[in-house]
Amino acid sequence: MNLRPPIVDRLLYAPYLAQLVVTRRCNLACGYCNEFDQTSQPVPTAVLKARIDKLKALGAFAIEFTGGEPMLHPDICELIRYARGLRFTKVMMISNAYLLNEKIVGQLSDAGLQEMQISVDGVNPNDTTVKVLKPLRRKLEAVSRAARFKVVLSGVVGSGTANETLEVVEFAKANGFRPRVLVLHDHDGQLKMTPEDLEAYQRVRQAIGGRFKEAGDYRTALMTNGSAPFKCRSGSRYVYVDEFGMVRWCSQTREVWGKSLESYTVDDLKAQFHTPKTCNERCTVGCARTCSAPDQWRSQDGAAGGASP
Repeated sequence: MNLRPPIVDRLLYAPYLAQLVVTRRCNLACGYCNEFDQTSQPVPTAVLKARIDKLKALGAFAIEFTGGEPMLHPDICELIRYARGLRFTKVMMISNAYLLNEKIVGQLSDAGLQEMQISVDGVNPNDTTVKVLKPLRRKLEAVSRAARFKVVLSGVVGSGTANETLEVVEFAKANGFRPRVLVLHDHDGQLKMTPEDLEAYQRVRQAIGGRFKEAGDYRTALMTNGSAPFKCRSGSRYVYVDEFGMVRWCSQTREVWGKSLESYTVDDLKAQFHTPKTCNERCTVGCARTCSAPDQWRSQDGAAGGASP
């Protein structure tokens, strides 16, 4: 039976992006991160394929494998190949890059990966993170040589000095990566900045240029005003599926709301599209922001059901 929503419903409510956790386990233990553990087993491949099928049936346009560290899943290339076979408009992955080399990058390319996102917290290791440029430089250069997919390399404002964030941005540009910036958040996805971070932000913004202004340039509003209200369409235009197969608003609200992907319907997409999320004003979750941006002109009064935290 074809479960794909009618074309009108797909255009109005289906996910622009679905993120799928393939394992919660990570090879690192960054102090600011609440999206990993070091004990979980990978989600079984057959289970993940069924979840990919369901996301496609719900009309999702793009899919992104995440974790934890997706490279710890033994069948990550098979999952990428499977998703490409279902003709998602884009198949992507998030990685910390520590497990990458030219051979593995070639395998990811052969599987059909179209984009990889890597964030780098600074230049030198510190007590909070080793996901920094100094130990990763050679690995990232290998990615640059071997990848036949787009690589988005993000510096993180708030995790290092302004000079370190700028060095990450310049490294990205020099190696053919698309530079991007992330804003450090707390465990609820809310803004976590200092006056020094604001100075770093302004310098990074100038270095990146026009591409910086995504989703209404919400980062500038957050940094200068402390808030940037928006109509969050998570659970609809942006879908985050955790390792248990639960649809969540995002990685930072996993304890707030959820519903099983297996029982998720077009009616759920509609309900969550119209559900206001009270965490929206200080939200730094870029995926939720960018996927919600095209529908800011549409109403969101909660009339279709749903709940807010």
